[in-house]
Order: sequence, then structure tokens, then C-alpha cells
Amino acid sequence: MKSPLLALPGAVPAEGPDEGVAAHYGNIFREQRELAAGHGYVDLSHRGVITVTGPDRLSWLHLLLTQHVSDLRPQQATEALVLSPNGHVEHALYLVDDGATVWIHVEPGTQQALIGYLESMKFWNRVEVADATDRYAVVFLPAGSTADASGAAAVRELPWGRDLFLPREALPDAVAGFGPAAGVWAYEALRIEGHRPRLGFETDHRTIPHEVDWLATAVHLQKGCYRGQETVARVHNLGRPPRRLVFLHLDGTEEKLPARGADVRVDGQDRPVGFVTSAARHHELGPIALALVKRNTPLDATLLADGIPATQDVIVPA
Repeated sequence: MKSPLLALPGAVPAEGPDEGVAAHYGNIFREQRELAAGHGYVDLSHRGVITVTGPDRLSWLHLLLTQHVSDLRPQQATEALVLSPNGHVEHALYLVDDGATVWIHVEPGTQQALIGYLESMKFWNRVEVADATDRYAVVFLPAGSTADASGAAAVRELPWGRDLFLPREALPDAVAGFGPAAGVWAYEALRIEGHRPRLGFETDHRTIPHEVDWLATAVHLQKGCYRGQETVARVHNLGRPPRRLVFLHLDGTEEKLPARGADVRVDGQDRPVGFVTSAARHHELGPIALALVKRNTPLDATLLADGIPATQDVIVPA
């Protein structure tokens, strides 16, 4: 779905998973600095939007998701996962309940598969699931922003900002007072800096939540049964995940960034120990990346990410 905000001056369209919104508006470092200072906004209107209504919405979702949501307070933001029966991550949900409706946004293009799963699990529960992507768009405001968000249908308050669910037809007018626009390249650089995993980037078909630090934000370890819980409990209680997410400080003398999916190796060794999941140029840190590597990769090893030397910061303990 192509955003009307691509008509703003300087907008350069993003490609790949973020197609439909702007990659940047002409100056990626200025856009990052503005967001870090609490100014401006990011158009995330390409993301899927799902609503769940009905008196059983929270108790029903509680049975299906990794997060404890049965007692979710109105306006309290949270995130959750849908796992396969073997505990692999299938969907990541970013949600808030307004007292009558659960508002969810998900990765672009994944909403139909998620809705299909949710519909198959309704049974006797009094719930209605709807694809609201054509009616509502997600816009991000950074922490510290004083922009008026009263026009939003729902708001997810987060430590690093706010996700607004805005009427899509009113999007150009709604963002007019939000300050300078920033593209998804700036948003991604700050996401990588914050070590926040993204479905389809930091995950593959065999990712379990422990590997990418989703236990800290999207999984409740004391809640009741849900699909894939056995794997979550077993790995948490009896062992460690086979892989771990790391933050990479890349050698700034290289002109290129490592490609997503490129091999990560220990310097001096031929066999890959992992792969790059996301990379960006940060306005202060320089070139940075996230990578998924084998758990036993030495913490002090110099790594080569797509041939680029890098040091690692621990996100998930070895």
C-alpha cells in the first residue's frame, strides 16, 4: 500500500519489506538526530493493522499469545508472539487495548496469515477479528515529542516513543503538525541501536524467542498454556538457545554495509558462525548491525560480517 506521504518533498521510496513508505527525505543523519532529540515522525503506514473486538477479546488472546494479556489495562502497550507447535516464532504483534478494542500492528504483508490463524481459533469465543489496514495507518512519534496525538484512534506509549493508529484517509492532514518527516532508514538505525528484533529480519524459520531477547519483552514465563510453550519452558529451564543475537560495531573504514543474510565468521576461520540480520549507518555510532550467531561464539572474538571487521556487544548471554 503506497503512502500518500511519499508525495512530500525529498521523499525517496523504500524497497523490499518497507516498500510503500519513504526510506528517507534527503538527509538520513539529520533525520536520525531529529528523532533522537524527540522531533518529527516516521511514516509506518505500510504495516498491517488488525483490530479485535468483543467481550472475550483479552481472555481469548491470552490463550493464543506468549504474553499475559488477560488483565491488560486500557492504554497499556505490550508486544506478543505467535509460535509454532515447536516453539518457532511465526508472528510478532504490537498491541494496545483501548477498553473496547485491541489494536495490533504487524509486519507488512503478514496480517492476512495472522488473521487466518486467529479466525481458526475463535470457536465459541465472543470476538471479532478485522483487517483494518485499509482504514488505519501507523505513525511513530519519538520519545519527547510534544506533537498533538489526539486525532489517533489508539496510541501505544513506549519508552522510545509512541505508535499512533491514525485514520488513513486523513493521514496527510494528521501529520501536518508533527514536525519534520523521517524515513524508515532513520527509524531502523535507532531500532538496531536499541537492540529491538524485527520479524523477518532477526528471525528465520527456526528462531525461538530466547535467541533474540524476546523473553524480555514479548514472553511471559509464568502464564498458562499456549502453542509452543513447551519449547519456551524447556529451553529457559534446562538449557540455552542454540544461537544468540549480538550487536556489531562495524569497521568504519569500509564504504559498504553488510548485506542482510550475509555470513558472519570469526576472523581467521572459514566456517560461518551466523549471519547479519540488519545493518545501518548511525549518526553517532557509525556503521552498526545486528547478527544472529552460534551461542558458543567467543565473546571477545573479532568477527567478519560480510567480510567487514566487527566487534560484538552481548545482547543474549552466551
